[in-house]
Amino acid sequence: MPGSHRWGGWSGPLSEGRIHEVHLFVDQRMALLLLFAAFITTFLITRGITRLIRAGKGPFRNNVSGGVHIHHAVPGIILLVVGGISSVAAAGHPPAAEISAVLVGVGASLVLDEFALILHLQDVYWSKQGQLSVQVVALTASVMGLLLVGIQPFSEYSDPGGGRLAVLIVLAVHAFCLIACVAKGKYTSAVIGAFIPPVAWWGALRLARPRSKWAKRYSPKKLQRAVARDSAFENRWGNWGLDLADLVAGTPTQTPTSTAPTSAAPGPGSTH
Repeated sequence: MPGSHRWGGWSGPLSEGRIHEVHLFVDQRMALLLLFAAFITTFLITRGITRLIRAGKGPFRNNVSGGVHIHHAVPGIILLVVGGISSVAAAGHPPAAEISAVLVGVGASLVLDEFALILHLQDVYWSKQGQLSVQVVALTASVMGLLLVGIQPFSEYSDPGGGRLAVLIVLAVHAFCLIACVAKGKYTSAVIGAFIPPVAWWGALRLARPRSKWAKRYSPKKLQRAVARDSAFENRWGNWGLDLADLVAGTPTQTPTSTAPTSAAPGPGSTH
């Protein structure tokens, strides 16, 4: 009927003010939407190509120049730097802001897809250690998704009015809890806790993951408790998460990873 709009199965009058609010919401997040889409799309395409290279199928081959295997994190860093500088220069003005967002999304995806390689300074892309890259990509995508729907960390503490000291104390405690979660190897708790503070507080109070930096200061008895709790958690949830990661990114190689420098020419098993 005239003057009515139908969205998502709901039919009814929609005021011009409401339409303007929706358009404004979309416009304000267009750059973030493009960033999110570019990040996810690049990761899926990159993993698809590397899996084809690993299987020896398709037209794609390892990128080798002068005997040096050029990992895709290299162009990713270049795109990330160019996109970041362009974003600052654009100052939010379209279409430069949107183009910069796409560059940052593509670059960040290429870099984080090889996060484990950068961390270990070894070619661990298809090893068990390489699964860390998939987890980091998933957490980053989750943060982008939360920002995209309008959830802002610390938003409830952003009022510049009274109680400034209390606000600063809460922020300091929250920041400490986030850092503690990271030090304890609880990256998921840290990411979710940035938006839902009680998650970070709970993660900071719980035992650390046994392979984390925090756990190194534990007594043998406390470390044994951490190992037992971590094993129970992995038995319940770990396999499901790894199976999903393997489905998306490929199953890791079971053979020991070579410790050769990453600048060396890739061997037959180095495929990305």
